[in-house]
Amino acid sequence: MPSETVTWQAIQAEVMDRIRRRIWAPGDLLPHDDKLALEFGCARATVSRALRELADMGLLDRRRKAGTRVATSPVRKATLEIPVIRSEIEARGARYGYALITRETASAPLQARSVMGLPEGAELLHIVALHLADDAPWCLEDRWIDLTTVPAMAEVDLGRISANQWLVENVSYTLGTLALTAALADHATAEALRCAPGAAVFVIERATFLHDAPITWVRQSHPGSFRLTTSL
Repeated sequence: MPSETVTWQAIQAEVMDRIRRRIWAPGDLLPHDDKLALEFGCARATVSRALRELADMGLLDRRRKAGTRVATSPVRKATLEIPVIRSEIEARGARYGYALITRETASAPLQARSVMGLPEGAELLHIVALHLADDAPWCLEDRWIDLTTVPAMAEVDLGRISANQWLVENVSYTLGTLALTAALADHATAEALRCAPGAAVFVIERATFLHDAPITWVRQSHPGSFRLTTSL
């Protein structure tokens, strides 16, 4: 019986060590998962998890029926963690503030529908909210949520907790898209961010999905001085 004490992290470390020592060189085909499971004395699922994680890191190329090979040109894939805006502000030592401006069910606009893959006339939960740091505008959040995918959101008190915080803490996603742009503030954005119409703003547009099901599309507008930092 396979051992339950051999972890996928231990197998991952061993595979990485073999790649570094070029026991498995770039382009080499690794033994089948079943053979590795027999070698390491563990379940096949444990091996699969370890190799999948390495593939996500760009070190392996895993293809159905073609097997697993050491990547010929390893590229570390960048990941971006979706931040809880409240935690982001408080981590800077600022006092967090939040105001819900709009909560309604409405027909999604073309941009949201096209990103989320929804038909014309699709109705979504529409949230507009303002996040503040020491009473100064930090982010204007314009968000569309598919309640078919996240029905529990319909019961959330969004006057007490932001959609951003609730979704990050309660909903897992498997796919996402991210766009970062510079834009000019329209009148509604300028009023919320307390800047002049036409002033430069930093815009983050992000969509998340649970497999093929859309969860949310959000447009977050920050004052032009905003700086985004992440780890690679």
